[in-house]
Amino acid sequence: MDKTKKHDPNYYKKIIVALCLGWVAIWIYRTILTPIYPQIQESLGDVGNTEMGLVASIYFFAYTGMQIPSGALVDKFGQKKVLIPAFIIFALAAVVIGTSTTIMQVYAGALLAGLSTGSYYGAAFSLSAKHTPKDKKSFANAIINSGSALGMVIGLIGASVLVGGLQIQWNYMLYMTAVIAVAVTFVFVLFIKQDKKTTEDDGEEEEGEEPAPDVGSAASAGLFSLKQLVIYFVYFATCYGYYMIVTWLPSFLVSEKGFEQGSVGYVSALVAIAAVPGALIFTKYIDKNAHHRLPLIFFLLIAAAATISLTVFSPNPIVLYIALILYGLLGKLAIDPVLITYVSDSVPGDKVARALTLFNFFGMSSSVIAPALTGYIGDVTGSQVLAFYIATILLALAAVLFFFLVMLRQKKTPAT
Repeated sequence: MDKTKKHDPNYYKKIIVALCLGWVAIWIYRTILTPIYPQIQESLGDVGNTEMGLVASIYFFAYTGMQIPSGALVDKFGQKKVLIPAFIIFALAAVVIGTSTTIMQVYAGALLAGLSTGSYYGAAFSLSAKHTPKDKKSFANAIINSGSALGMVIGLIGASVLVGGLQIQWNYMLYMTAVIAVAVTFVFVLFIKQDKKTTEDDGEEEEGEEPAPDVGSAASAGLFSLKQLVIYFVYFATCYGYYMIVTWLPSFLVSEKGFEQGSVGYVSALVAIAAVPGALIFTKYIDKNAHHRLPLIFFLLIAAAATISLTVFSPNPIVLYIALILYGLLGKLAIDPVLITYVSDSVPGDKVARALTLFNFFGMSSSVIAPALTGYIGDVTGSQVLAFYIATILLALAAVLFFFLVMLRQKKTPAT
């Protein structure tokens, strides 16, 4: 039994705050560059869209590659001893990019940032799963995930206003990110307590924590059962559309929808702003009605596909605003916490960190492909519309596979 948790019933709340701030810092970095690609390209010389798309792809390649190793690191050293060094390196990576004079130096900083933040996902959500009461798990994950929405808003709007509007040099955005990363590191030091051994509690049920259901069947099926593979593909498709939008939506709005560069940060931030209430509402409902979890995931997949396609076909700005708001409400940030809880509840307690990092590995592999492929499609065809079609098709296919191979089969087994 974790003595910290026993003597401090509010410890899980401190964890939620700290982990939420961690996502804020990570997502400020992830989105702060996208509205200012033109300034970066001008500063670095003759840099094309494909080369700029590689900045995000290199970051996500490193981030994705760290998923499975980070699970092993968490199992060996514990969450706190992984999170703190990772965020120190993350701050250094932001400085490396901020001082860049060549695209290769930007690539080096992006690689370092990806490796460091790639340790975050498994550590964060395994820590949350371990200490959060069972009737608050999905809602807690939604609050933690809301940090990504807040960071996205700060990054998009901050870069658009400060660089696009006030003509501040783009490098300063990265220095600000480094300062924020250091501040969050201090929060981890203060709020997160190191467990003596992560394996000591494997056979004990945490106070307020539910035992993972169907442990025997989950253990025998392993982490690569047909159901798990479908869930991995669902997350792949969900992430593909989201990271395509995060990386290229500002550029798409300027080049193909006629928006001014100074306004695209606000428009793109609609996704993040709408995501927070959507995720909180859905997860609060699911925590009380777990039997509706699978139908909700299916509905959100269909809704995400429809709203991404509506973004392309929107005949005027009003319809585009509606499409982006609906995508925020019903898209990735609404699906994420429900899927995370589903995955963490479907495996034995000693496999949660590995299951989550494997789940995130498959999902985030799409973020390696989407930015570079979207940039390439834009360079070759002169338009990024095809990239939006690809994202829509992937989500529709994920919904079909999920319905037939998870939902229908679930009816024959005990509810998860």
